[in-house]
Amino acid sequence: MKKLTDYDLWTALKSGDLKAYATLFKIYYPLLHNYGLKLSNYNEQLTEDCLQDFFLYIYDHRENLSDLDAIKPYLYVSFRRSLFRAIKKASKTINYDENENTFVDFNFSTEDAMIQQEIDTLKQKNLAEHLNELPNRQKEVLYLKYYSDLNTNEIAEVLKINYQSVVNLIHKGIKKLRQEASLKALLKDIM
Repeated sequence: MKKLTDYDLWTALKSGDLKAYATLFKIYYPLLHNYGLKLSNYNEQLTEDCLQDFFLYIYDHRENLSDLDAIKPYLYVSFRRSLFRAIKKASKTINYDENENTFVDFNFSTEDAMIQQEIDTLKQKNLAEHLNELPNRQKEVLYLKYYSDLNTNEIAEVLKINYQSVVNLIHKGIKKLRQEASLKALLKDIM
């Protein structure tokens, strides 16, 4: 059986194919769930409720959805917006303007700390500590890049910032992680 492209999967979903919907759900629910937990500060109930409503909305409104060549960035953008609305509704203390770039406080756990080539040499415990010291926007960009496997253009679309800003945030985040690792190694050698 041939693997469906994003376009084929989305087209099948829009025509009411339940297998396509199940495939979309199976692929993207875990990814969006993990991302939602980060955005909601690990509010499991709110994240799951919002994600289930989000997938129901997609199926209920499938005929009116735009045609897509790439599903992943669309789902991340839409779910992010939906989750922030739910957070705002759940807590009147959070001021959220969906047109404004919202900074999210991401917290990385030791298990999350498996960032690719540039950071492979760091120990996981130290990496999680260093990731949590980064500015919120750098943490979110690194999460989307290395944990959600979005490319730079897709991250720019999700966060509503330009391509160069994403590149700069990734570069600055990795540079800071390298500096922290080098400094820690130097201090360890001195002591």
